[in-house]
Amino acid sequence: MVFKDRLKEKRVEAGLTQAELATRAGVTARTIQNYELGNRKPANMEVIQKIADALGTTTEYLLGSSGTYVVEAHEKGGSKAARDIDELVSEVTGMFAGGKLSEEALEGAMKALNDAYWIAKEKNKKYGRRKSKEGCCNSRASIGKG
Repeated sequence: MVFKDRLKEKRVEAGLTQAELATRAGVTARTIQNYELGNRKPANMEVIQKIADALGTTTEYLLGSSGTYVVEAHEKGGSKAARDIDELVSEVTGMFAGGKLSEEALEGAMKALNDAYWIAKEKNKKYGRRKSKEGCCNSRASIGKG
């Protein structure tokens, strides 16, 4: 079960309409509707916590472990990082689908890959674009000067 299904399940269990849940969580009814349709996913833990509190459940239940990684990635590295982690989680889940891997082992594998992603991202920062040094012969100031 994914976030949209868990959200709807808990909302119905609580006897709330989308509008009532939205009011209690401090978001718009359209936001709840988009979450339940799977058109959008929450971008930060603060919103998810408010929804979980309004439903009397936990963020861990609503998101599942994989969803938690995606939201944390969005908060930490933006939408690109969230897409990367979402893709990684989907691939890992698919790789072990139908196998005899326990939930704990699958969670451990996802955590290890998530950690590896952030370590690699940090290490790759040093290979990013470097600013040109002032006074270099390739600077704009020296272009056209003979």
